[in-house]
Amino acid sequence: QQQFIFLPHCFSCLAHSLFTCEPVRVQWCHGMPYNMTFFPNMLEHYDQDIAASKMQHFMPLANLRCSPDVHLFLCQAFVPECTEQTRVLRPCRAQCERVLSDCAANMQTFGITWPPELQCDRLEPCKTSVHGSEVPPLKDITTPKSSPSASRDLGFWCPLQLKTRPGQGSAFLGAQDCAPPCENMYFKVHEIEFAKTFIGICSIVCLCATLFTFLTFLIDVKRFRYPERPIIFYAVCYSLVSLIYFIGFLLGNEAACNKASQPGTVSTVVQGSQSKVCTLLFMMLYFFSTAGMVWWVILTITWFLAAGPKWSCEAIEKKAVWFHASAWGIPGSLTVMLLALNKVEGDGISGVCFVGLYDLAALRWFVLAPQALGVVVGLSLLLAGIVSLNHVRQVIQHDERNQEKLKKFMIRIGVFSGLYLLPLLILLACYVYEQAHRSAWENTWINERCQEYSIPCSYRKTDPSHPDLSLFLIKYLMTLIVGISAVFWVSSKKTCSEWAFFFKRTRKKDPISESRRVLQESCEFFLKHNNRMHKNKHYKPSSHKLKVISKSMGTNTGGPATPTSNHDDSSAPITCSNHYMPAHASGSEPQASSETSAREQREPGGSGRGSSRGSKEQSGGLQVERRSKAGSSSRVSSRTESLRRAPDGR
Repeated sequence: QQQFIFLPHCFSCLAHSLFTCEPVRVQWCHGMPYNMTFFPNMLEHYDQDIAASKMQHFMPLANLRCSPDVHLFLCQAFVPECTEQTRVLRPCRAQCERVLSDCAANMQTFGITWPPELQCDRLEPCKTSVHGSEVPPLKDITTPKSSPSASRDLGFWCPLQLKTRPGQGSAFLGAQDCAPPCENMYFKVHEIEFAKTFIGICSIVCLCATLFTFLTFLIDVKRFRYPERPIIFYAVCYSLVSLIYFIGFLLGNEAACNKASQPGTVSTVVQGSQSKVCTLLFMMLYFFSTAGMVWWVILTITWFLAAGPKWSCEAIEKKAVWFHASAWGIPGSLTVMLLALNKVEGDGISGVCFVGLYDLAALRWFVLAPQALGVVVGLSLLLAGIVSLNHVRQVIQHDERNQEKLKKFMIRIGVFSGLYLLPLLILLACYVYEQAHRSAWENTWINERCQEYSIPCSYRKTDPSHPDLSLFLIKYLMTLIVGISAVFWVSSKKTCSEWAFFFKRTRKKDPISESRRVLQESCEFFLKHNNRMHKNKHYKPSSHKLKVISKSMGTNTGGPATPTSNHDDSSAPITCSNHYMPAHASGSEPQASSETSAREQREPGGSGRGSSRGSKEQSGGLQVERRSKAGSSSRVSSRTESLRRAPDGR
């Protein structure tokens, strides 16, 4: 008996018929003179499991054998006999009346209610065979759409092609262990291909724009302080969102769809956290898209604190820990909650995984509600901040310069906020429109595919309703274009100058030629300064020193010193620090020579002594000069060696 109980569950994934006969798998009908059946039955059961569960309530009548035909009657009613590929054998009216009269007392005892579908007057009359026995009528197999009771609301019955393994948590249109088809329910193949290309191009544009904003921040980190620092984190979040959409474009349907696992089934959309790649894409996409919205709300909070209570940048920056805790904690908790509820769904259009694509309740509470709340809070704080700035502008109306700056700042805030809010409001409108019309689209899909999938058609007779492809294209465009608004904030002349300086600074230089250029310019500067000080004197000992230094460098100082074309302002501090000491030494020697000549003029009689003393001083001066030459050349050689060792750019 345990084996028989196991069989219906074992073959539950093969329970639906494709308008052909299938083996009987209901345990109570295995002893019947037939072993092939057809579904749906006359009670409009489209599954052997459902038929077995409904038949269980009538099995006490079969066990008591209150009528000799009760067991056969129940099996023919719940699990009808399939004689040919196009015919089914069902119970007849006389057989029903006989069973009902024989088992009426037992039905009252067990409280069994006879179903309306098995009322005897609704059955066809029995035919008499050659031997005089009653034969149930043979009936041609028809579609559920043409059955008399098709107007009843039977709900959605999962087709055999869309069945999934039990326990995966998949559900489609209320049917458990069922998944939507990977082939889009509403659009054709060429429309899907165009949508994929469109999403890929939009993701590349958004990725470039947001990366430009983030790299501009890295060039000059101190430029973006609070209250405008959240713009950078906002750009980082949407750069990752665009990157995930680009990855989905490259993967196609590899991550969002499951391949057909059994013959007769089709590729279905991934649902739940069974696929690791799909789960990872969902976590990153939902987390960073929600975090980007939270960072925009934090940006409006910082603007309000700066404009309303007049908080300083330092005071706002002290609250950065709370800002980060909110911006990353709220999306993280929502993401974990969705993973626990198993609400991950693959998107056959974009190739990524998200939430609310087929589950309207998840779309309402985890997508629409957070975005609507963020728009309301952010817009309220933004308007309050603009009102405060306008009040400040009226106070400083006599200060035209600051008033003009404040006016430009207010215009900048307004344009940036409009570039963010307009796409977000359009996205919310797309979600609301989709939620309002989703049931009509699904009902149209069921009516168009019910005969193909061998499921009951919808009882509601409504006009066919199909979504427009432009609605989904606008939805994906607004999801990505929200991040491009950050480029507007960093677009200025200062950004262009920072990038130009960055490329100029990173240009490669030769360290040896750079050090020789710096030393050459230093010596030429020193020679020019010395000539200016002693242009009326013929004694130029320092000029001889500079010539020696110039020779040691391989430069020419014979002519007048002219500034080189490669002179850079950055070498001025190095020149001052390296060559002030030789200037003092050269300036002391002319002073000594002038004192000696004056002493000789005051002593006319001591010319011999003066000449001898002068010769001694000259010889001493030559020795000092030689020592100075040696010291200068050693200092120059040591400085040249140190500059050769120095890295590029120092």
